Amino acid sequence: MTTLLIALASFAGFIIAYHTYGKWLGAKIFELDDQRVVPSISQQDGVDFVPTNCSIVFGHHFTSIAGTGPIVGPALAVFWGWLPALIWVLFGSIFIGAVHDLGALVVSLRHNGQTIGEIAGRMISPRAKLLFLVTLFFSLTVVLGIFGLVIASIFGAYPESVLPVWVSLPVAVWIGLMVKRGSRHLLPMSLFSLGLIYFCVYLGAYHFPIELDFSNLSGEAANWINSNTVWTGILLVYCGIASVLPVWLLLQPRDYVNSLQLLAALALLVVGLVAACLGGGADLFASAPAVVAEPPADAPPILPFLFITIACGAISGFHCLVSSGTSSKQLKKETDAVAVGYGSMLLEGALAVIVILACCAGVGMGAFERTKSADGLVSYVAATNADGTELTGRSAWESRYGAGKAWKEFRLKDMVGAFIFGGANFLTQIGVPMKMAIGIIAVLVGSFAATTLDSATRLQRYVIQELGQTIHIAPLTNRYVATIVAVTLGGVIAMQPNAEGLRGAGGILLWPLFGATNQLLAGLAFMVILFFLWRRGKPIWFVAIPMGFMLLMPAIALLIQLFDPTIGWVSNFEDKKLLAIIGLITFGIQIWMLTEGLMAWSKAKGVLEPLPPSGEITNATANEGGRSC
Repeated sequence: MTTLLIALASFAGFIIAYHTYGKWLGAKIFELDDQRVVPSISQQDGVDFVPTNCSIVFGHHFTSIAGTGPIVGPALAVFWGWLPALIWVLFGSIFIGAVHDLGALVVSLRHNGQTIGEIAGRMISPRAKLLFLVTLFFSLTVVLGIFGLVIASIFGAYPESVLPVWVSLPVAVWIGLMVKRGSRHLLPMSLFSLGLIYFCVYLGAYHFPIELDFSNLSGEAANWINSNTVWTGILLVYCGIASVLPVWLLLQPRDYVNSLQLLAALALLVVGLVAACLGGGADLFASAPAVVAEPPADAPPILPFLFITIACGAISGFHCLVSSGTSSKQLKKETDAVAVGYGSMLLEGALAVIVILACCAGVGMGAFERTKSADGLVSYVAATNADGTELTGRSAWESRYGAGKAWKEFRLKDMVGAFIFGGANFLTQIGVPMKMAIGIIAVLVGSFAATTLDSATRLQRYVIQELGQTIHIAPLTNRYVATIVAVTLGGVIAMQPNAEGLRGAGGILLWPLFGATNQLLAGLAFMVILFFLWRRGKPIWFVAIPMGFMLLMPAIALLIQLFDPTIGWVSNFEDKKLLAIIGLITFGIQIWMLTEGLMAWSKAKGVLEPLPPSGEITNATANEGGRSC
């Protein structure tokens, strides 16, 4: 029952925060006004700038920001105990993450839908623009390399998820075409599509699991051709195509359908959690320690590493790219920004809470192992102790997290698997067979990751185009050239080999870098939001405090990762060149950005940033003119 009370209190906190703090920010601080012309209308082009209903933009934004970040991060962080992870998710998402997402969205709305990097040039200095764009470029390159591997790993570990994830794409295109032709039956079509996806989950789980087998290869061919590399290559080609298609054709309908699928899965998880708690099966305190008193000596300290391990779910710099890169180009009125920016982040926080409970109370209900018969049929059997008894309670949790396994033996599919198996345990409490339950949760994870991956490709295309314009390299301003560059670089990162020479391990190799660089990006985005308010004479305390926190904690963590005498990337440069180089560049850019901000600070108060050149002026910009909001 305690587990249920914790869940309900968390969800109630998110709802209260939205209707108080979130709406106060929108009305009193950012002064959202539906009379102000938004970029989707003033710059409508039918490709990127498309005025869209709030529910559809919400679906796109939520599925894009969520990805597997709020799954992998909390699944790894409960290694320190579930209580620190829960506290950081609750307070981080309400007072830091949601403020960051809403602020980036509003700032972009007021600047023609430009990305946060482009806006930094007007808010701080032209050099800050270039520095921010370079930061975004590196961050998105890492994201593409990591999330391609995430989906490939899910497809490899859970072949039942492949069919429904891919079927959702042509279904989304069909919905996009129907809506474009004037159909007003979006919800019925989407519900039909949702039913089709769940039918495909059943087919994938029981009849048509799609599994790539390259076991007959040997030598260098086996290193290059494996499940991870093949799936990653296919996914990047798909993302390259998807990122240049009009948003109404694939991105919007796919994300809307996926949001319904994701919300349905989350609802099943919540109902299953309630049933498990009422039945006495999900006991958080009996399954896992609230705080691990003595972590292994070679594990990183909880401070500051908790704040970079859980990024999505509490605060993530990647979100400022979605807010300013795609969502700001689709909102058809300003007041929708509170639901999309602030509300989506709180829903992601709720997902992270469910993940924490699944990885502790859910895993404690029983550990399972995947087996495969000689004829290729997959089944899941209860894991047992040496004496033959089933692993449940604390022993089940320790089988995955004990003795520092979550950190020392980090394997992506195992951390995702903690949520999949724990969540599946919840679903079995409402009568869903284990095999089907695992399929539902695996598709949930795969769909989240897929929406993030192709949204990130589109965002990287924007950044490369803006970089091309800034440094006067004309070919990079072409969206097709920019897309090819984005996909190629993501592929190069993803295909990096592990210590054994096996290709497709780039995402795992770069995962330690993702947390710190991603959170530093959030701190820099806060600085742009701070200047936006400072120039307009608005209160800044609610941005300044999170900004300081998100600049300090990731910086300390990055310095430890770079210069620790034992495990530091610089200390082990030969083995960790890529991590060391990108880490040093990122840290140097942060210091330079802070310097630029300090130099501009005293001259900025009450002085509006310069308007875009005359060729870029739109109704949205002209409406703001010399006004103070």
